[in-house]
Amino acid sequence: MEWGDEGIVLSSHRHGESAAIITLLTRGYGRHAGLVRGGMGRRLRGVYQNGNQVTATWRARLEEHLGSFTCELVTNHAAWLLDEPARLAGLSSACALMETALPEREPHEDIYEDFLTLLSGLEGEGWAAAYVQWEMNLLADLGFGLDLSACATTGATEGLAFVSPKTGRAVSVTAGKPYRDKLLTLPVFLTRSGTVVPSLQDMEQGLALTGFFLRRHVFAPHHRDEPPARARFVDRMRGMSTLSGMSGKSET
Repeated sequence: MEWGDEGIVLSSHRHGESAAIITLLTRGYGRHAGLVRGGMGRRLRGVYQNGNQVTATWRARLEEHLGSFTCELVTNHAAWLLDEPARLAGLSSACALMETALPEREPHEDIYEDFLTLLSGLEGEGWAAAYVQWEMNLLADLGFGLDLSACATTGATEGLAFVSPKTGRAVSVTAGKPYRDKLLTLPVFLTRSGTVVPSLQDMEQGLALTGFFLRRHVFAPHHRDEPPARARFVDRMRGMSTLSGMSGKSET
């Protein structure tokens, strides 16, 4: 069997002396693993960094076999972010989420397109907001989208400040104030995309919101923990938010 497709590197693990088992998110074949001979060697190691975009050919005797990949580098996203540790942590988090959340060999073209958009977004000014929005889109693509269009109680479309942990629907500040300790905070930038410059505290709240529903709907049903790479990213953003608060600065 043989097929070719475009893909994004999600992970690489040493196999033997110099080979590697590579997992790609491909457009037409979903999350797919394969052996790369020499994948950990000096010549190829840079190709198989998390987040890199490649063209891939997969070959195997039978469909159910692991098979082998040969890939050519298209875009070296990882190299562009090497000097940006927070952005690189976001990239690692996204790759880990893709590997954990998606079933193997099941195509999700919308998720693939959203991932390409995120890779570009991580190199832009509003990269952190782009990351949170990407997690929101991932929840929606997996069938667990949040409804932030109007207050679940009053129908109001303004003054939305909370999200119900039970329903995933927005709640206005007026309706939610008596129950605020039981609700999740809704940062304004998620309801007014492009019109509000989010602070680092907003980003922390956004990650807490998406993280709650990822754990409930994606990880817990399969008895999985949150990927360590995402936890490290959240910790890094939390640390940046704390430092920003101490210095009186905000950052996007």
